[in-house]
Parts: sequence; C-alpha cells; structure tokens
Amino acid sequence: VQLQASGGGSVQAGGSLRLSCAASEFASHYYTTAWFRQAPGKEREAVSCINTDGDRIDHVDSVKGRFAMSREAANGTVYLQMNSLKLEDTALYFCAAQRNYREQCALNAWEYTYWGQGTLVTVSS
Repeated sequence: VQLQASGGGSVQAGGSLRLSCAASEFASHYYTTAWFRQAPGKEREAVSCINTDGDRIDHVDSVKGRFAMSREAANGTVYLQMNSLKLEDTALYFCAAQRNYREQCALNAWEYTYWGQGTLVTVSS
C-alpha cells in the first residue's frame, strides 16, 4: 500500500490548510488511518486518527478544536483540515494506515503498518 500525502505548504499563523492522504487501495477497503507530524529537532507525534468505519475520530489535545479529520466515501481519501494554525504546527506531516478493523483508532505509531512520505507544513508569523 502506497500512501500519497499532499496539501502541505506555507501559511501565516491563523490560516488554514487541508492535507490529503490517498491510496489506490482506499477505494476498495477502508483503512484505519492517522496523521503524524515531526517538527525540526523533535520526535514524531500523533496528531489525529480515524477508525475503520469512519465514525470515530481522535485528536491530540494540542489540535482539538482546530483540526478535523474526515474520509471521502467515494474513494477513501482521508483529509486533515487544519484551521487556526499556529507556529508550533510547523512540521513534516505523515499519513499512516493499517488494514485491520479497528472500532477505535489509536494515536500510536506502532499501530500503523503503512506510511506515506511527508508533506511539509510551515506556519509563519
């Protein structure tokens, strides 16, 4: 499974970006999917995840109320809508997925089998 993450870019603080994570396999089978990020000099951290059925989403506390995650029913593409962006949101964002059914997604990297390349988000003042 090859995940393709896109949508990163440069934005001023307070702005918005929408990241996408696509894979050809998403069209035929829903995967539990998550977004992670890694800022310069910091460890990778989980951001948001969506369960297999797409009806449960979880976010790390630092993005709650600002980020939203969703899945497009037609092709399974997963989105991360990021609003009210802050300087500390600057990072390389990765999407990750795993095929096993999960009623509840996990904000743990070890849970995920497939990883995409990163897409860079830069927030400036």
